[in-house]
Amino acid sequence: MTQVLHTPPPAPVTAEDDLAALAARHGLSVSGARPSLPAYVGQLWARRHFITAFATAKLTAQYAQAKLGQVWQIMTPLLNATVYYFIFGVLLDTKRNVPDYIPFLVTGVFIWTFTSSSIMTGTRAIAGNLGLVRALHFPRAALPISFCLQQLQQLLFSMAALAVILLCFGVPVAASWLLAIPVLILQFMFNTGMSLIMARWGAKTPDISQLMPFVLRTWMYISGVMWSIDKLTGKHKGLPDWVAPVLKDNPAAVYIDLMRYALIDSFHGSQLPPHVWIVATGWALVVGVGGFIYFWKAEETYGRG
Repeated sequence: MTQVLHTPPPAPVTAEDDLAALAARHGLSVSGARPSLPAYVGQLWARRHFITAFATAKLTAQYAQAKLGQVWQIMTPLLNATVYYFIFGVLLDTKRNVPDYIPFLVTGVFIWTFTSSSIMTGTRAIAGNLGLVRALHFPRAALPISFCLQQLQQLLFSMAALAVILLCFGVPVAASWLLAIPVLILQFMFNTGMSLIMARWGAKTPDISQLMPFVLRTWMYISGVMWSIDKLTGKHKGLPDWVAPVLKDNPAAVYIDLMRYALIDSFHGSQLPPHVWIVATGWALVVGVGGFIYFWKAEETYGRG
C-alpha cells in the first residue's frame, strides 16, 4: 500500500498579520516602543539644546515669585549652613579640633545639597510632569537629566559664594582649586544616575517622594557634612573597625571630602580614604551608567496607566 502523507493546511492569514506586514513594508514601528540603547543615546544628544534650555528655564522660574529672585540660589544653602553651624558647631561643639570649620561646613553643605536636590527632583521628574510626558514624544531621560543640570547650575552660583567665604576666612587661592572641576564632573555623573533610578521608582510609586527626605536626612548625618568622620568613628567610640571605611567610602562623603581637599589647605590628603579617586570614579561610572540603563529599560512604561 502506498502511504499518503497529509500536510496540514496553512494557518489562516489574520488582519493583524496583514497590518504587521504593511507596517514593516513602510518602515513603521510600534508607537512608544523602547529604542535600542545606542539609538536612545543618539536621541538624547539630538535634544541636548532642549535639555539645557529646560534646565535653565526651571532654574529661572524657581524663585520668580520671590522679591529677592535669584539671590535665593545663594541664600538658601548659606542659611542652611548657618543653622547647622549653630546647632552642630556651637551647641554640639563639633567644630572642636576641626581647622577652618566654617569653610569645612559650608563646603560640605553645598556639595551635599547638590546630591540631595538632584535625588529629590528625580523622584518627581516623571510623576510631576505627566502632562508633558503624555503630550510629546521624546526620550524620557531628558527630564531627570535636565533637573540634575539645573542643580549643577545652581551649585555653580553657590561655588562663587563659597570662594568668597574661603577668602574671607583666610583660605588662600591654590592650584588645587582646579581639582574641583573633575570632582564636580564625577559627582554630576553619580547624581544623574541616582536621579534616573529615582525617576523610574517615582514614576511607578509616587509615594517615594514622601519617603526620600527621611532617607536623605539619615544619609546626610553619616556623610560628614557637619563633622569630621574621623571624630565620629574614633577608637573611643567603641564602633566596629568596618564602620569607618564604610562611612568614608559612601559616595556623598567621598565627593564632599574631595572638594574639601581641593579647596581647603588645612584639609590634608591623609583625611581621605585610600584610593579615593578610584572610588569616586567607580561610584560615578557604576551609578551613572547603571542608572541610565535601568531607566532606559522601562522607557515605554512612563506616562501610561
